[in-house]
Amino acid sequence: MIHTNLPAAARVCALASILLLAHGALLTTARAQQPQQEPAAQEDEVLRISTELVQTDVMVFDKQGRFVDNVQRDQFELKVDGKPVQISFFDKITAGTAEEEVRLSSSRGGAAGGATTAATAPKPPDRGRLVFFFLDDTHLAADSVTRVKKTLLDFIEKDMGQNDMVGIASATGQLGFLQQLTDNKAVLRAAVERLNFRPFEVKDMERPPMNEFQALEINEKANSDLLNFYVEQLQREVPQVPRERLEQMTRDRADSLIRQSAAVTVNLLSSLESLARSAGPLPGRKLVFFISDGFFLTNRVSNVTDKLRRITDAAARTGVVIYSMDARGLVTGMPDASQSMTGDSTGIMMTTAVREVTASQEPLRTLAADTGGRALLNSNSLGRGVDTALQETSTYYLLAWRPEGETRGGKFRRIEASIKGRPELTVRVRRGFFDVEPPAGAEARNKSSKNSGNPAVPPEEEGLRKALGSIYPKMDLPTSLTVSYMDLQSVGPVVTAMMQVGGETLEKTDAPTVVDVAGVLFDVNGKPVSNFRNRLSAAPTANTPATAEGAAAAPAPPRRIVYTGQFKAAPGLYQVRVSARDAKSGRTGSAMQWIEIPDLAKQKLSMSSLMLGETRQGAAAQVADKADPSELARSLLSADRRFSRESKLRFLTFIYNAARGQDGSAPPDVAVQVQVLRDDKAVVTTALRKVTPGTDLARMPYAAELPLAGLTPGRYELKITAIDRVGKSGASQRAAFEVQ
Repeated sequence: MIHTNLPAAARVCALASILLLAHGALLTTARAQQPQQEPAAQEDEVLRISTELVQTDVMVFDKQGRFVDNVQRDQFELKVDGKPVQISFFDKITAGTAEEEVRLSSSRGGAAGGATTAATAPKPPDRGRLVFFFLDDTHLAADSVTRVKKTLLDFIEKDMGQNDMVGIASATGQLGFLQQLTDNKAVLRAAVERLNFRPFEVKDMERPPMNEFQALEINEKANSDLLNFYVEQLQREVPQVPRERLEQMTRDRADSLIRQSAAVTVNLLSSLESLARSAGPLPGRKLVFFISDGFFLTNRVSNVTDKLRRITDAAARTGVVIYSMDARGLVTGMPDASQSMTGDSTGIMMTTAVREVTASQEPLRTLAADTGGRALLNSNSLGRGVDTALQETSTYYLLAWRPEGETRGGKFRRIEASIKGRPELTVRVRRGFFDVEPPAGAEARNKSSKNSGNPAVPPEEEGLRKALGSIYPKMDLPTSLTVSYMDLQSVGPVVTAMMQVGGETLEKTDAPTVVDVAGVLFDVNGKPVSNFRNRLSAAPTANTPATAEGAAAAPAPPRRIVYTGQFKAAPGLYQVRVSARDAKSGRTGSAMQWIEIPDLAKQKLSMSSLMLGETRQGAAAQVADKADPSELARSLLSADRRFSRESKLRFLTFIYNAARGQDGSAPPDVAVQVQVLRDDKAVVTTALRKVTPGTDLARMPYAAELPLAGLTPGRYELKITAIDRVGKSGASQRAAFEVQ
């Protein structure tokens, strides 16, 4: 079933190239059925405070900063509120691997024996690291923003792995719609480009100038020398005012600065807590880089201690580790030529400036230490700090214990971990958690399920909307999405979104299964460009008839509902979001994917998306060219891109703007190389093959197939590189797939 507003001729052209022929799936508009209310979503947290086991992850380092990988369970000493607790589960885990979530799940289930055995553990697909960069753009100077942008781009181009998911966020939210977790490097580069200097200065128009730290020294540290300095400056200007009044004026001035600064700090810490709590549905451990120029903490106008504890609690519940970084690099605190020291005959301002750097870095130390990470300070190489953090967090120990007694809402439990008899070792662990999740955090997490219901909105609409707006994909109803684009003659770029719902999760019934689906195409600013909404049904299930006397009927194949929507779109960066809802159970699922459409008017060599499918014909020894792309179009294209090792991978792409030789009269000369990558390493590389031009030289098709028998199960990337031997240019496209 196609949802599109394209002209009929264009639809025929598009379908002839990319539309799947359903294999074991039926797409029909369903009869109206009364849907049931969607059940409230339940999130699976890394820390679970209940009668089940409580988890915490621990890292152990020697004096040289090297991970100690031979620590045994009986060597750990774990204390909660100063009391030793028995470790019920112990394992050593490599972060971002296929086995991480399996072992985390095993510890939640209370397996007391230790590591999960390979024989009993399920085999999930490869999974990369989950990395967030949280930028304190309320306290980043202009030169710091420049350094941070360079560091982020270096990470994206050099250090980001094939299966890594990365998010860039800022305290002010200036990145807008790009502030999402993604594996798309184009999106991350766009986010970095959007990052700008956001100046924040407390408003103080008096002379000599007073900054936040000096205000704190006067009002919270009772620094009499600094107070006297400002009072003496005032006395020179208004000698008739009594000294007591001048002292109060100075304290009032300092209090105003503190209040302005505290409001910004509260918003900053709230944003960081929100990021940490939002990561709960994501599997495994998450690394958060908190990048700032430093700031100051005060308890005069806000409960900063509670804010820090809430971040620690959020990190413990969601498996977040914070590594903080000072974007200023190596700083001494010595005043520069731009800072006025007028009237500082005693040197008090100079002394205060030196202490200011240490004080501004204290929150960075606290946030890192309390969440089991480390503060990376006083280094001019931010990139080296990123590498250090990635290395240090690559392996950790997982400890789990059973809480004793009843939980009491609001009590903050402190965690300590050490290695018996090894005081020289450094043990990093999150320092605590609330025994019951703080009300604000719990309410925010469940707000949509408890408070957003609108009686005027039908349950199916409400469920689809919630799923579409979910920060991360919802998998209560497994939903897969593949987005591709191609350029059609006389039409232009067309985006095709193919979504697949269900499989084994769709109930096997003797009545049609009804699923509501919806999708939205957003531009780079989050503005909806186009959308679709439909109700679909899968035919009743039935066992395959027996083929021999006495033989049992074969089980019915897993049912899938596949829906394809198309959108016309101008060149640019887009995101497609889709959601699905089972009308009977109310379960929902969602998926999202970014796609970048090049501007072909620039006459630069470009390629369409890679469209993948499979065939179970006999495997060939090498990639086999297909002269007629329509042959590939008649094979099954896949929305989830999960293929059997017994099949061949089939793929199709179109090459645009290939140069013409001999004053534009000769046909293009383009060669293609095919590679299959795993963990950014080529496991299959073919020789260059010349592309046979078709009748439309502006849109040269290339289709081929590749046997998968030699690949072990896991996640891969197909990379196709086109080389224009006339125009001396190249282009490439990648597409992820999974071998089962």
